[in-house]
Amino acid sequence: MRGNGNDGRRITVRQLLQHTSGIHDDVPGYTTPEEYYRQRHDVYSPGQLVARAMAHAPDFPPGKGWGYSNTGYVVLGMIIEKVTGRPAHEEIEDRVLRPLGLDRTRWLGTSPTLPRPHAQAYQFFGPGSRVDVTDQTPVDHTILSFVTTTRDENEFLRALLAGRLLPARQLAQMKRTVPVSAEVERLWPGGRYGLGLVERPLGCGGSYWSHEGGDGGYITLNGVTEDGSRSVVVSMSEARGDTLEHIREQENAGSALVDHALCAGGRGTR
Repeated sequence: MRGNGNDGRRITVRQLLQHTSGIHDDVPGYTTPEEYYRQRHDVYSPGQLVARAMAHAPDFPPGKGWGYSNTGYVVLGMIIEKVTGRPAHEEIEDRVLRPLGLDRTRWLGTSPTLPRPHAQAYQFFGPGSRVDVTDQTPVDHTILSFVTTTRDENEFLRALLAGRLLPARQLAQMKRTVPVSAEVERLWPGGRYGLGLVERPLGCGGSYWSHEGGDGGYITLNGVTEDGSRSVVVSMSEARGDTLEHIREQENAGSALVDHALCAGGRGTR
């Protein structure tokens, strides 16, 4: 990985997982209804997405900062295929989905439609501009092309934190956290990032683990207690992404629901 001083030989797998690689994120998106209708079925290969990122200078030297990068996951998928000789989605299916019985989690490939039943997704672009964005093709048809249900997501979170998916040593590695950027810390007050896991404080004491996500109208927040005994998923099917204020309002509302649900059953454990 080279481009404008971004030498991939200096980047580790841990940095990719922890978003401390410095790789600039340049995954295509849209900010207006016109861009959505024009781009919603565009598909990029992993190489094309990485090339877009490499056209930019690094955001910071590897290991010297924190910045969420979907491109990092694309690179991880390419690494998985290089090491195993199989597409990343097949490894995920065999190593995670089948052992846990997550039969409602699907790899879409380049399909522009979701398995039924599903919620309708709406993107709010501003006053009078609310667009149904349910049917669109995943930008990357490899590792970023999975969809799931709230049931499967809860089961995955509980299995992971209860130690039913990984050996204790590997789970401990996932929970070694670093500070997030100042901008993201405003969305996740007190939040820290591990290897694909976010640690956030609970209002009733202790902390919980999560990893939210969203795309094309769908916003999902979640949380699971330290021992994996309690989990919650908040799924929202309208994304108010037109202003930073609306993004924070939606994030805060979802986070409050997660905190309330996890605290309702007892104090959080660390």
